[in-house]
Amino acid sequence: MKKFRYIVFFILFLMLCAFKPAHINRKLLVERNNPEVTSLDSLAAFTVGNGEFAYTVDVTGLQTFPKQYENGIPLGTQSQWGWHSFPNTEHYTPEETLKDYYFRGRKELYAVQFNEDGRQKDASNWYRVNLHRLHLGIIGFEMTKADLSAISDIDQKLDMWNGAILSKFKYHGAPMQVKTVCHPVSDAISVSVSSELHPAIKLHFPYPTGGHVDDACDWNKNDLHQTLLVEQSDSSALLKRIIDDTQYFVKINWSGKARLYEKSKNYFLLQPASKDFTFTAHFVQSKDLNETRPISFSATEKAAADYWENYWNKGAAVDFSKCKDKRAKELERRVVLSQYLLGVQCVGSTPPQETGLTYNSWYGKFHLEMIWWHEAQFALWNRPELLERTLEWYFKALPEAQKIASRQGFKGARWMKMTDTTAIEAPSKVGSFLIWQEPHIIYLAELIYRSNLSEAFLKKYATLIDETAKFMYSFADYDMLDGRYVLQYIIPAQETLKVTETVNPPLELSYWYFALNIAQKWRERLGQKRNLQWDEMLDKLSPLASKDGLYLAAESVPETYSDIRFTSDHMAVLGAYGMLPKSPLVRKDIMQNTLNWIWDNWNWGKTWGWDYPLTAMNAARLGDAEKAIGALLMDKRTNTYLVDGHNYQDSRLRIYLPGNGGLLTAVAMMCAGWDGCKTKNPGFPKNGKWNVRWEGLHPMP
Repeated sequence: MKKFRYIVFFILFLMLCAFKPAHINRKLLVERNNPEVTSLDSLAAFTVGNGEFAYTVDVTGLQTFPKQYENGIPLGTQSQWGWHSFPNTEHYTPEETLKDYYFRGRKELYAVQFNEDGRQKDASNWYRVNLHRLHLGIIGFEMTKADLSAISDIDQKLDMWNGAILSKFKYHGAPMQVKTVCHPVSDAISVSVSSELHPAIKLHFPYPTGGHVDDACDWNKNDLHQTLLVEQSDSSALLKRIIDDTQYFVKINWSGKARLYEKSKNYFLLQPASKDFTFTAHFVQSKDLNETRPISFSATEKAAADYWENYWNKGAAVDFSKCKDKRAKELERRVVLSQYLLGVQCVGSTPPQETGLTYNSWYGKFHLEMIWWHEAQFALWNRPELLERTLEWYFKALPEAQKIASRQGFKGARWMKMTDTTAIEAPSKVGSFLIWQEPHIIYLAELIYRSNLSEAFLKKYATLIDETAKFMYSFADYDMLDGRYVLQYIIPAQETLKVTETVNPPLELSYWYFALNIAQKWRERLGQKRNLQWDEMLDKLSPLASKDGLYLAAESVPETYSDIRFTSDHMAVLGAYGMLPKSPLVRKDIMQNTLNWIWDNWNWGKTWGWDYPLTAMNAARLGDAEKAIGALLMDKRTNTYLVDGHNYQDSRLRIYLPGNGGLLTAVAMMCAGWDGCKTKNPGFPKNGKWNVRWEGLHPMP
């Protein structure tokens, strides 16, 4: 009898093992989505990087043909530290960008753009352009436009598992092989070249353009900058870049016999003498010998492979290979490529610009209202340390944020919309009046805390949380007649509304409620008493305004659904219950009506890349899974994902990383759900076609 029981238990054990879900094969998942190109396509450039530095290449594996890619995906070499300012010969000051407003019967100073010619307009323009991000230098083969016709048999693949670009092609009939990698810690690229032709490597350095959206390369101002060869040996050289008051260094080291010489001003050639040749270009801010010691190709290759294998294995994974819906393969491709792109471009010491480290948009500055869309996903995909790496910048920016709040008569810290490493607010006729970036730091810090429940983390971020909440409380106005708090004198996330007319936009109201609640929880976790004034505001915040069973773009816009101005741009109303959990301000039935109307009638041609995941998150929380998956894969121009995974917007913004980040956030929610959600994969249709497997994801609030 005892023997029989053992046999039964053994059989049951085997059955349990058989039904235990198999772990996702991370390597197979990533590698089956490695992008590959077989022809020159300016919208299919590949990038290697480490979040602090990135290098984008053409089909040769280097930056050989930058002119042919400048209107596609430009061949950038950019860093989080590489910035420049044109000389401030007129001695402009930030105070000259400020304009008086009397929204509340007192003077409030905003950094804006001026229409009237004069010193204030010039100062405002100067501070919008400066600082601007640098292109640190073109590194490519010494070939001309005419040589394009000599390139054939292209076969280039991005190996995301190892963080490498593998390029094969023929040049004048002779085969060439190139492998390009980026060091995960140092801002260095290493390259292996195999070619009987011994092609020279060019190092060509531009002057910055200060352009709004471009590759940041002005090749017509050679006299305004210089590149000095300050050290040289048989296997290395050190170049010093001087651009007005900006300086940095490029340390080049190579294996084998080669000669480095200056072809012309700011233009150097490295000529190898052997078929197989490797070199490393290391970009640094200072000449510190510890920073510029040689880094070999083999060391970089191994370090990159180790880093990326850990990145993929430690983070979460979602596998769509068992899904029968024909759209699943494309969704998986977008998800995997987005994880790679954000790991390359958006995990640096400062918030990322919307075009990452590839080319400049808005002069290379970053937008704090977009940090949630870039980086919330890191915490949800089990990579909270990468999010925290960027949030450190808020401590540096805090004094400037406190100055902004103070000069406008508010308490706490008002976070700027558009800025750079200095945290000085860039003047803007729109950005200076936005407020939905304010609660982001509270939301993002809460996501990190939920992943580790660390008291040390609570204490570290307590000041940022408290100062942000102080501003939020002081900014809302109390309407004594109606006995409620209102948000006004703002431009909301849906930027088609005017600052002087807008009252109570729904996303901002809901975000105020959510973030003040979290700020109160933060106090309680630290053993502090709840702030009674914040509690009063939570009790008396205005509900979302509606008309005819639909939520309005703002209480002040009753004509929301009859005027195309208010049914274009971001459908931010959906964020009030999607990006955010349900609050007492929201009714689900009205929100469902609103989603249905937007789905059928919105001006989808005037949207942005993150609007689709925004819609998906709203639909998922409402239990409308068909719309959730439909939103992520809607066939619209601004929801296009290129061969390399970039979210294409238009001829100006050929890449748009908030779209990639939003996609990952939405997919995490659709798989892991949110607090209180008990449904498995709540964002996917229950039609038997979406057998989505996932590991390591965290639910949203």
